[in-house]
Amino acid sequence: MDEKKQFVVDALSIEESWRIFRIMAEFVEAIETLSGVKHAVSIFGSARTKPDDPYYQKAEHLARLLAEKGFSIITGGGPGIMEAANKGAAQAGGQSVGMNIQLPYEQKPNPYANISIDYKYFFIRKVMFVKYAMAYVILPGGFGTMDELFEALTLIQTKRIKPFPVVLMGSEYWKGLLDWLRKTMLRDEKISLEDLDFFQIIDEPAEVVKHIQKFVIL
Repeated sequence: MDEKKQFVVDALSIEESWRIFRIMAEFVEAIETLSGVKHAVSIFGSARTKPDDPYYQKAEHLARLLAEKGFSIITGGGPGIMEAANKGAAQAGGQSVGMNIQLPYEQKPNPYANISIDYKYFFIRKVMFVKYAMAYVILPGGFGTMDELFEALTLIQTKRIKPFPVVLMGSEYWKGLLDWLRKTMLRDEKISLEDLDFFQIIDEPAEVVKHIQKFVIL
């Protein structure tokens, strides 16, 4: 190998080594920032949801009710459903955590998080969602929302984490997915019948709060 190629190889090796330290630093910063967050519910949903959308209003109402009961609220820190949940929690005087991810579009921090942290790495952010949550509430969303939902279900299914409440809000929105899980995945024995018990579909914010309170004692 000539000197120029060797220089490139060495530079890439050094860059990879420093990447490890950047990852470690992001983990440390996240844990230090979130160490005081207790009894948190992570709320997920589309960044594209507008304030006049009924699901935006439901997310805001839900977060307000949860905060009034003593729960902290964690979101992805962006607009849409995330903004609504942070807004409801903040206006109720609760801990409103926004865990923003650096993206080229859509994701800009909303102004309602009173605890805010920025992430470069998706996988660190996902660890923090699970680490500090006592429950997940999933409202209508896209690929990112689905990613968080199935991440949680997989961790529960494989017993990597203790089971916690996973609630899907919006029965009409989730109906097609539930039908597919039952009529395709379950029929073809890709999942077990008991796997469908890992989540509940509940439409009304007050009922979601009651469901979570059955499992979480403050």
